[in-house]
Amino acid sequence: MSIYLALPDARYKDSYLAGLREYHEEGRYLQDSVEEAEKDFSAYVEKEKGKAHGENLPAGFVPETRYWLIDGNECVGEIGIRHTLTEHLLKIGGHIGYSIRPSKRKQGYGKLILRLGLEKAKEMGFEKVLLTCDVTNEGSRKIIEGNGGVFENAIPNPGQPDKARFWIDVV
Repeated sequence: MSIYLALPDARYKDSYLAGLREYHEEGRYLQDSVEEAEKDFSAYVEKEKGKAHGENLPAGFVPETRYWLIDGNECVGEIGIRHTLTEHLLKIGGHIGYSIRPSKRKQGYGKLILRLGLEKAKEMGFEKVLLTCDVTNEGSRKIIEGNGGVFENAIPNPGQPDKARFWIDVV
């Protein structure tokens, strides 16, 4: 089976929704609503694609190209590459955010999705990207460092664990 990044697509509806439900069951409420996605998945997919063009973004959000990690015909994770950084993203969020659905974690997908995402960032013209993770998230730290992340510092994130900041050269 091949594993690759794909732009959001309605053909992955069932596995994407299953993953979204898993995130919510573990208490992670991403900005995506299961109900919204289920109601009209085609519209949901178009909204996800539109983020790359800055369409219908909430206040303070920047354009972001979203990809889904597909294994065979199943969506196992997602990654977003932010085109620019706000002051908040420079401190806390970084250029790239990724997640692997809970039932697929600890199977090598995290390292792979970031490697593939870095290739996409290079194609988009990035030379260097910032990634962050909670200082308490050892798994994410290993994934970032395993993909060439160089630790810069850790900064306070009020009300939450401090954020570790890493830079990766993608040239």
